[in-house]
Amino acid sequence: MNNSLVIDTPEGISAYRLLALKGALKLETRGLQMSRGFKVSVAVRDILKDAGKKTPASKVKLLEAYEAHLREIKVLA
Repeated sequence: MNNSLVIDTPEGISAYRLLALKGALKLETRGLQMSRGFKVSVAVRDILKDAGKKTPASKVKLLEAYEAHLREIKVLA
């Protein structure tokens, strides 16, 4: 049985990217980094600024604001 999921629409790919950033930000709140030299918190702040939202200074609060944004755009249930 093959239980793989294929995401091949632009909307699906975008949603996957946003969820991957959420997971990476969660790692940053715990003191880990997803990759060297790339700060996910900066990318998430840019996404929230583009959406016209305020960006908290704390990474934990930033994660909460980002999750709320993802719920608002119906990417996160």
